[in-house]
Amino acid sequence: MIKAVLFDLDGTLVNSLADLADSTNYALSLMGFPPHETEEYKYLVGDGIPKLIERALPEGEKSEENLRRCLEIFMKRYGEHYCDKTAPYGGVIPLLADLKKRGMKLAVISNKAQEMADRVVKSLLGGVFDVVAGKREGYPAKPDPALTLEVIRELSVKPQECVLAGDSGMDMAAAKNAGAVGVGVLWGFRKKDELEKNGAVYTVSFPAEISDIIGKINYE
Repeated sequence: MIKAVLFDLDGTLVNSLADLADSTNYALSLMGFPPHETEEYKYLVGDGIPKLIERALPEGEKSEENLRRCLEIFMKRYGEHYCDKTAPYGGVIPLLADLKKRGMKLAVISNKAQEMADRVVKSLLGGVFDVVAGKREGYPAKPDPALTLEVIRELSVKPQECVLAGDSGMDMAAAKNAGAVGVGVLWGFRKKDELEKNGAVYTVSFPAEISDIIGKINYE
């Protein structure tokens, strides 16, 4: 029986691509490097901000000094503009309300820095989550299952009692590695084949389908 739903944040609950792209391009431009098109960021984001900066910098310019400076500029800019264009995906707020009504425990597991994950969730999604886990000291980023398993422990449930919903192969691999049910969402940053290749048990096109899947599992 499913008792908890764990969500990735960016590309799953909220569409943050434009704000991430704008802040990265701002940092790149200040350093004299060319920007990227917003759509390109779908394949640059997902593994935390340091990795985003590394991927965004031009080949041959990924020195430690450039990485440090670009990250510093990005964080200052993004900290002030993280919600300019970011918003929940359509159907997400009703989904969260429905899951709470069903008695589900809810959590966010993100490779975003903890402070920023907290700010985005509080600003856009309210206080419906039992746990919000961003990047934590001592825990590797997804797809390593360590943080997922820690959140599951904090929720006082078992891995097999959890759905993990996310938009990337990294999320699906984290679900599989943790022993949770991976649900790949198709409204985010990546494609269906990536999700299925990395272990998605289900894929969904609309948020309400997550409730349907839980209903099916729990009442089979």
